[in-house]
Amino acid sequence: MPMNAPSSSSRKIVWPSVITVVSAAILIGAEVFGAAFAGGWALAILLGLGDQAAHILQAVLFALGVLVMTAFVRGAQRVEPFFKRG
Repeated sequence: MPMNAPSSSSRKIVWPSVITVVSAAILIGAEVFGAAFAGGWALAILLGLGDQAAHILQAVLFALGVLVMTAFVRGAQRVEPFFKRG
């Protein structure tokens, strides 16, 4: 057993919290990333840009979506902790 690994008796996974956060992340992620791709496409058309610019906009919005999802999961872990001591 690695030195840094917690013993199974000191921390237990709180499965209802994990399932809640993962389920919400899947739902919100689908919306965030769908909006990123659709928004990049729509902005490119609105601004009269070509296909390559649309792909660049989509990539930028996708990266922003990753930041949003990271912030969401971290915030959700504070509200619904994944581990319980005991």
